[in-house]
Amino acid sequence: MITIIAAIGNNNELGKDNDLIWHLSADLKRFKKVTTGHTIIMGRNTFESIGKPLPNRRSVIITRNTDYKQEGCDIVHSLEQALELVKDEEHAFIIGGAQIYKETMQKGLADQLDITRVLSDFDADVFFPEINSNKWKLIAQEDFTADEKNPYNFSFVSYAKTTES
Repeated sequence: MITIIAAIGNNNELGKDNDLIWHLSADLKRFKKVTTGHTIIMGRNTFESIGKPLPNRRSVIITRNTDYKQEGCDIVHSLEQALELVKDEEHAFIIGGAQIYKETMQKGLADQLDITRVLSDFDADVFFPEINSNKWKLIAQEDFTADEKNPYNFSFVSYAKTTES
């Protein structure tokens, strides 16, 4: 199973200047919980914004730069190469960035979307693709109110690919 995991604002905002535009403790804990023990696939910019391989996860970085090397990570040069590396795994996660999300969704390569919807508007320069209700069915939603560790209201939302996609 291939799952796209992302946190997005009201208008599909993802980030600005190669960084997150909010800090939600609950989102970070959930990300760690669901991805630990699995492969995470990301673009080079996403990796560089994180800065290091995340513990207890296999990191696959997609880059067009054929000379790019990163210790402790697998380097590939296309989304298809990344997916080939994980074809025998039970579950892998695509964690960004915007171009990788867009390509994965356009090609219908993900089975599930695991979205943290941050219920506010943000100034952003990268955006998550529109979630087409003809291709994705809402299967779960948990709503939360802001608190001292999570400054925005937010929801954990899961979608499954429809049989029509």
